[in-house]
Amino acid sequence: MPGKVHAIVAAGTEMAVGALLVLGLIPQVAAAGLIGVMVVAFWTVHRHKGFMITGEGWEHVALIAAMSVVCAMLGPGAISVDVELEIAHRLYDWTGLGIAVLVGAGAGAAQLLFFYRPPKPETSDTDS
Repeated sequence: MPGKVHAIVAAGTEMAVGALLVLGLIPQVAAAGLIGVMVVAFWTVHRHKGFMITGEGWEHVALIAAMSVVCAMLGPGAISVDVELEIAHRLYDWTGLGIAVLVGAGAGAAQLLFFYRPPKPETSDTDS
């Protein structure tokens, strides 16, 4: 797939799972989506650039992934769609952690396995 398609899918995923988290609708699935996107972002962009985000490091993607795990473990808040619809009320705590981490990391790893192609090494013009 071309890079533009990947960028559109990643941006769409981030917006969709962000909306799910804000609404409190199946936060474990939303967290898994964010973790998957962050796994791909870490591996493709940030892993070789150090820790600090000021140098495009991996600090920010790790923080987003960690906070996604927290949201999955805590479950929906008292004012949420899940509570109103009485769904997914037992998917928090360790179950939420398992869902978010296993599904999210697995989806990110699968995407990398099937679609990631390392960039070609840069060649230098030292022939002159």
